[in-house]
Amino acid sequence: MKWKNNGWTLALSMIAAISLSGCDKKPAADANQGAQKLATPIMVKHELGTTSIAYHPQRAAVLDMNEADFLDQLSIPIAGMPKDYVPHFLQKYKDDQKVQDLGAIVQPNMERIYTLKPDIILMTPLQANQYQALSKIAPTVHYDINFNNSQQHHIEAIKAHLITLGQIFNQQQLATQKVDALDAKVAEVRKITANRPEKALVVLHNNGAFSNFGVQSRYGFVFNAFGVKPASTVVDTSLHGQPISSEFIKQADPDILYIVDRTAVMEHRPTIDAERMSNPLLRQTKAWKNGKVVFVDADAWYITAASPTSMHILIDDVIKGYQL
Repeated sequence: MKWKNNGWTLALSMIAAISLSGCDKKPAADANQGAQKLATPIMVKHELGTTSIAYHPQRAAVLDMNEADFLDQLSIPIAGMPKDYVPHFLQKYKDDQKVQDLGAIVQPNMERIYTLKPDIILMTPLQANQYQALSKIAPTVHYDINFNNSQQHHIEAIKAHLITLGQIFNQQQLATQKVDALDAKVAEVRKITANRPEKALVVLHNNGAFSNFGVQSRYGFVFNAFGVKPASTVVDTSLHGQPISSEFIKQADPDILYIVDRTAVMEHRPTIDAERMSNPLLRQTKAWKNGKVVFVDADAWYITAASPTSMHILIDDVIKGYQL
């Protein structure tokens, strides 16, 4: 999907994409038992195709924690989801035996999804290569988010997806409220960063090694949407950032340093802190000397970072760098 202008222009274009037209494809009868058939199916256009929604779904299978958070924020039950990496703010679903475990985020269990008999499947680019197979099980909607380069339209994509899901699940009013809340949160951080001279680095920590995330990266929205000034202009659009040395961080000498601890997520352990990070070069940066090193919420930044709750947490983390 090609994004247009920012803000509500994009959201409105997404709403327009959910056009009302006929469709021959029917969801599984078991999945829609008790659900009222729509007078006219909802057609959702996305990067992988067009999905017809003939009923307001009753049994949703979500294959990414961003999608799980969207449904949680819209008060929509989740029938099944992967439970290998569940952020703390969605922990109730991991512990709920009624929510079926669908395997791994990057490799969901197709047999379990089939057995679940969902009437809708929500997926992201992480499962894109399985779209055709998933579509044979139930109507499948792809979340058009760019995990490699979020510089442009990241917030608009989140808001547009809220509106789309609000219509699919008949929660339009709540979806609009969540959009307004996100707009207010973004405005809050932009007001803080607008006239501040500090420059920042966003780095990923992985067992003692580091990767940089610049303006055109997975966390590009931190600079573009939140107004944070970058301490480095290195361009890298890969999912895991550009591998860098401690010398790189020292030379960039950021005023604020945001550290995303991937190791904490992958090994299910507490996030590293200043006391446990014994790196003499990092300690020479302005950020370290001035106490402006933020060990961010790794669940929100690494597992999700493209959903309503994660955005609120990310913004609070960014603001911390200016308040320390």
